[in-house]
Amino acid sequence: MQENSNSKIHKQGFFTGERALFASKDLQIYDSVFADGESPLKECENISLYSTLFRWKYPLWYSKNILMEDCTLFDMARAGIWYSENINVNNTVIEAPKNFRRCKNITLNGVTFPNAEETLWHCTDVTMKNVTANGDYFAMNCENLKISDFTLTGNYSFDGVKNMEIYNSKLLSKDAFWNSDNVTVYNSFISGEYLGWNARNLRLVNCVIESLQGLCYIDNLIMENCKLINTTLAFEYSSVNAEINSKIDSVLNPKSGYIRADSIENLIIEKDRVNPENTKIICNNKEVDNVG
Repeated sequence: MQENSNSKIHKQGFFTGERALFASKDLQIYDSVFADGESPLKECENISLYSTLFRWKYPLWYSKNILMEDCTLFDMARAGIWYSENINVNNTVIEAPKNFRRCKNITLNGVTFPNAEETLWHCTDVTMKNVTANGDYFAMNCENLKISDFTLTGNYSFDGVKNMEIYNSKLLSKDAFWNSDNVTVYNSFISGEYLGWNARNLRLVNCVIESLQGLCYIDNLIMENCKLINTTLAFEYSSVNAEINSKIDSVLNPKSGYIRADSIENLIIEKDRVNPENTKIICNNKEVDNVG
């Protein structure tokens, strides 16, 4: 966000009361504190915040063109940024849960979410780099995300997302990517039960995955140069094209496609549930007879 040379400047301000700077425009705020009082920057525009603290609820709603550098949103600054657009947040700690709801055009760089419960819901056009989050239900029903160097500890992440790319990340997350559409993950580690159920167009490239009963009920699952460690009952009812550079502990009733792996310790094909001829399985460069 380009700053306006005519911006009003606040330094070491201490703001209290509801709607302290309501509907303000063209402000630069340094080393300040927004203490008790809801919605201090509601319906604001062109606001730059530097080393500023937020201690109470709903600080930025219905606002536009917001820059935050080295700021802190404490626990009670919950539901902090909703219905806003053009938001750039750098090197900031957001302790409060339920932040970012129905926002557009968000850039997060070097942001830490110690309590990311129900954070980043129903948002569009999101870019994240060097972000760490801890909490369940992260990024539900978002669209158009590009994420890199992300660390997540929290279950039920990315439910219902559309059009997302993730790079060089670590996700410790049960039920990740449920109901998602058009997601690609590169060079990442994912650990979590029931990974990817009911997804469409899920692509995993150069990933290491651990999952109980993961990668099931997926329409068009593509895996390229991946490893599956401690992964059991995989691919049930999925249409899958998988190149796995490791053994797979067990595979259950894939719907169609092919699976290439070093070995499969337990291959379960129930011909009353799937047609074995629809899936080609190759281990150690030899096709496996999976009929029966």
